[in-house]
Amino acid sequence: MKKALISGGATGIGKATALLLAKNGYDVYITYNSTEPNYEIKKIKCNLESIDEIQSTVEAVGGVDVLVNNAGVSLIKMINDVTPKDYEKICAVNERAVYFMSKYCALDMIKKQSGAIINISSMWGQVGASCETLYSMTKAGVIGFTKALAQELAPSSITVNCIAPGIIDTRMNSMFDADELAKEVPLGRLGTPEEIANAVLFLAENKYITGQVLGINGGIVI
Repeated sequence: MKKALISGGATGIGKATALLLAKNGYDVYITYNSTEPNYEIKKIKCNLESIDEIQSTVEAVGGVDVLVNNAGVSLIKMINDVTPKDYEKICAVNERAVYFMSKYCALDMIKKQSGAIINISSMWGQVGASCETLYSMTKAGVIGFTKALAQELAPSSITVNCIAPGIIDTRMNSMFDADELAKEVPLGRLGTPEEIANAVLFLAENKYITGQVLGINGGIVI
């Protein structure tokens, strides 16, 4: 049975992905921090701002076949209001955790000469968003990291891909009016966590797709 590790799996995209992978025969582990999962799943509490906790989490799971770097935090502020503390937190979770989670999982994948890493970025990592400069920067970094790591790990038969969701019906977007958000989407509705999860499963199982950025955004970014 293949083993999957999903960061930030308590709600939203992470939860939908965990449930779908488990349904398809994967042995699934998720990480969580402040929000404990309300469904049956193997879970590990991990503060993704701590590299030591990331390493110990990967070691506890052991032998990951599929890594989904899903956890992320948003920040809506004008650049002149962003504090050094904001910067450190957003970069730690959205970029540094992706880097080191991938590093520690890749060590075993390289030995096995197989594996898949799927990073969850954002359409704002592709085009940028006003008042979300820091979030956009980190998500763009995830895209660059994906492309570089895909080249580095390809000789070991490890695929590395990225999904760039648009406006998805998750807790992160719950502060906004859904109907107003839907007006910005050419397809006229928000995306669902399940639609992102389906793409994760596809990328996890296709061995000839690597270094790609899959936009799932209802046509906002084309």
